[in-house]
Order: sequence, then structure tokens, then C-alpha cells
Amino acid sequence: MKRVLVTGGGAGIGRAIAERFVATGDRVLTCDVDAAELDVAKAAMPGLLVMPCDVSDPIQVDMLFAALARDLGGLDVLVANVGIGGPTLPAEELPLADWQRVMDVNLTGTFDVTHRAIPLLKQSKGTIIIMSSAAGRLGYPNRMPYAVSKWGLVGMAKTLAAELGEYGISANAILPGAVGGKRFERVIEGRAALSGRAFADEMMAGFANQSLKQVVEPAHVADLVHFLTTPAGRSISGAALPIDNDLHRG
Repeated sequence: MKRVLVTGGGAGIGRAIAERFVATGDRVLTCDVDAAELDVAKAAMPGLLVMPCDVSDPIQVDMLFAALARDLGGLDVLVANVGIGGPTLPAEELPLADWQRVMDVNLTGTFDVTHRAIPLLKQSKGTIIIMSSAAGRLGYPNRMPYAVSKWGLVGMAKTLAAELGEYGISANAILPGAVGGKRFERVIEGRAALSGRAFADEMMAGFANQSLKQVVEPAHVADLVHFLTTPAGRSISGAALPIDNDLHRG
């Protein structure tokens, strides 16, 4: 039985990851800024431990790790999934405050959670999985803070792998493409507002640059995360693993 922390697990990819580990009998603590979504997730998954937390607030992260020590008693797997998209704007129109908020959550928040988890993972020879994005491999026009933060998370994962391998810790980044769900729909709505195209037309335009014309299911990302915690998956470290239907620039 693994002891697992999933950040940003109230909905979407994070919830699917929590479900995957709960289904295999693991002890899972997840946090999210949306307490209502956490309540829904907990109701659907008996045994899931939940805690509201904004990972950009060190005081709230203090409380999260106090709960982890009390309820899990250690840590085998960290899934640093939490992240926000920020606005859909060209760089020259982007307010500095919006840039900073994305960096505070996506980069600094992920670092804070991860560096606190490292001493626990050294004890268990555990696994770190950081959720980046296809935007961390290709860039993302009109979403500069999101893309920059996701590139940074790839560097974080690769650096952690190099630093922590001697302690038996594996670390990888996962780079999803268009993942189905409410967040994906909001992104398409934002792009449609900029382009003037209809929602359906904007979605199909997004598929033009990927070989498989479909969204990635959150459960498929969760399966990849879970595999990285298996004995076979633990042979992989320092990787940036795309799961994006062969997304490319074309």
C-alpha cells in the first residue's frame, strides 16, 4: 500500500489520479483550492483524504504537511499536479499581476510542496511526478505565463532526478496535450473569443496539429502516472513524457 499526495485533486486530471490510486487500495491525500470539489470527490471515493489548500501560500502548505504526517505517516508518491492556466492574452497585453499569479502557483507552489516532500521520499525511496504540459514542449501563443511555467516544471523534474537518484527516488514530468473536461472547454472558449470562430471550429482547429484527432482522457493520464510508480515504471527517471496524441507544430 502506497502513501500518496496528489495536489490539485478536486477535479480533472488530479481527481482521476486520486481515483486510480484509491482503486488499487492506496492511501491518498489530495488538496485543492476548491473545497466544494473536494467534497464531491470525497463523497465519490470512500477513504480519500482531502484538504483545502492553496499551494502558493506557505502557511496553508504547512497545514497540508501536518495533515500528511498525521494521516499518512510518511510518503511514497508525490504527484505535483496543481496548476492554473492564467489569461488568454498576447504578451504585450498581459498584466504583471496575472503573470506573477501563474508563477506563484505553478512554479513556486510546486517547488514548495516538492522540497518539503523530499525528506519523506528519501525515507521511502519514493517517486515524484510533476504535471507539465504540451505547452512545456512546444510553447503556447497567447498563454505565455502558462507555457513558461510548464517549461520550468520540466527543468524541475529533470533536476530532481539528477539530484535524488542516489537516494532511490525517481522523478519525471508528464506533458499532457488537450485533456477533456471543463478546463479544456474554458481554454477553447478563450481561444474562440480571440479568433472569432465558433467553439466547435476552434476545437477542430486545435486538432489540426495532432496526429490523433481526439482529446486525452483524464483516466489515461492517471494510468501513466500510476505506471511510473510500479517496479517497471521506477526504471524511468528524468523523462518528460508526452501524452498528447502526437501533438506537433505544423
